[in-house]
Amino acid sequence: MRNKIDHFAIGADTLAQGVSAMKDALGVDIPQGSKHDAMSTHNCVMQAGNESFFELIAIDPDAPEPGRTRWFSLDDQATQARLKERPRALCWVVNTDDLDAVIASSPIDLGEVVNFRRGDRTWRLTVPKDGHLPENGLLPAFIEWSPGPHPSTGQQNLGVTLSKVQIQTPDPERLKEMFETLQISHLAEIAEGPTALSFVLDSPKGSVTID
Repeated sequence: MRNKIDHFAIGADTLAQGVSAMKDALGVDIPQGSKHDAMSTHNCVMQAGNESFFELIAIDPDAPEPGRTRWFSLDDQATQARLKERPRALCWVVNTDDLDAVIASSPIDLGEVVNFRRGDRTWRLTVPKDGHLPENGLLPAFIEWSPGPHPSTGQQNLGVTLSKVQIQTPDPERLKEMFETLQISHLAEIAEGPTALSFVLDSPKGSVTID
């Protein structure tokens, strides 16, 4: 099974808030991405190295209600309150070539598999029906793309790359066992501490941590 980091999501109260904050932090203007009609969200994206991408995501104020709970806990009141303060590390997503095997082996429920399409490209993504983040976002979502170049190849390279995913948890051994089962131990650093997710980025402004 081939598992690698696909992308990581920074949540924002609005895209304008997020773009401004990321320009201050990273020294770049993240380009407009696309809309997610099924979730009534929209994003800005850029390459993040090693065929991965940085996603800045927010609720789309111009979209109708999606008829389901939005992904990445964006409908959660606690998440919304945190995002009003500043953009936050919400979630990371792992690219796999066998999503069904990942789901079958997972020690916890990763959610339903939702099918998406944009143009000729399709993908399958694990999304809990109630919109929660498994293990408060410490456990990634999993994605399987249809054959073709990774979407990051069509995005701008602004000199920002993901250096590491850092995770803190009160019970690191439990989480490490889950990571081993899911074959993702090589993708993140796990340490003991209060529950926290952060992304360390190399950028035009040097090393920057977004949590």
